[in-house]
Amino acid sequence: MKIAIVNDMPMAVEALRRALAFEPAHEVVWVASNGAEAVQRCTEYTPDLILMDLIMPLMDGVEATRRIMAETPCAIVIVTVDREQNVHRVFEAMGYGALDVVDTPAIGGGNPQEAAAPLLRKIMNIGWLIGEQSNRVRSAPSSHRHSSSRQHLVAIGSSAGGPAALEVLLKGLPRDFSAAIVLVQHVDQVFAAGMAEWLASASGLDVRLAQEGEPPQSGVILLAGTNHHIRLLKNGTLAYTAEPVNEIYRPSIDVFFESVASYWSGDAVGVLLTGMGRDGAQGLKLMRQQGYLTIAQDQQSSAVYGMPKAAAAINAAVEVRPLDKIAPRLLEIFSK
Repeated sequence: MKIAIVNDMPMAVEALRRALAFEPAHEVVWVASNGAEAVQRCTEYTPDLILMDLIMPLMDGVEATRRIMAETPCAIVIVTVDREQNVHRVFEAMGYGALDVVDTPAIGGGNPQEAAAPLLRKIMNIGWLIGEQSNRVRSAPSSHRHSSSRQHLVAIGSSAGGPAALEVLLKGLPRDFSAAIVLVQHVDQVFAAGMAEWLASASGLDVRLAQEGEPPQSGVILLAGTNHHIRLLKNGTLAYTAEPVNEIYRPSIDVFFESVASYWSGDAVGVLLTGMGRDGAQGLKLMRQQGYLTIAQDQQSSAVYGMPKAAAAINAAVEVRPLDKIAPRLLEIFSK
């Protein structure tokens, strides 16, 4: 993979170079010391992947991510030495299309290959994503069972650009929205709690991490909170599971959507937002086949038109809507 490094700290650049050296297939094609330089370098040579620092002179990693994704889009992973202090910047960068975040590998002390492993694992996943090499055959769900209880559920999946898109969508919903909401966002579990707090603060709604064994419930927005997949069980509760192990992203949107198609007994809407790759498209199609309304974000409003495009291509989405029109549509469907 052709990889670029954007970082103003020589020690960090060296740490990244050493980590990448453990995988001979990776090649560092250029290094930039600030975001402005990275934007320019991308116009000259766009790499497969950029390892982007957050805090830099002249132009920070958030603005550089925004500019690059608008002008010369490519995969971007945020690399930082202090994720907790920069959590809001991380979500902002992901809103512009950054795919993931990882700690800067440490130099000195311990096993250097172990220190490099988290970064290399994320790069491997992104390599699969870019190549769209996941071809797991999905089986059809069991027949949908209608229920007189008519519980309401909105199942939402998002990836690159997702945090900002979720903020817009949730701000369009009232506190007394009648449907339960479950969110599956591609984000590492170390950031999941921070993301729930950020979305709650931004939207004014009750957003928290989904707990093992609890059911979706009206008035609460549950966010998948671990690196395991989240799924709906036959008894109507949520559970985390390591299976299937071959899914590129954890948590997988497809896994959750498929479980909704199989086991949800009330009314439901599936919503697939901005993101790179194809996760969620097949699961959304299964929801549609079970008679549920399915919505995909349109190209113009998507930071990365990958997952919604994949859904549209296989006719998984009943409706394709601009981001700002999705919440009003949900209100129309589930108005009290």
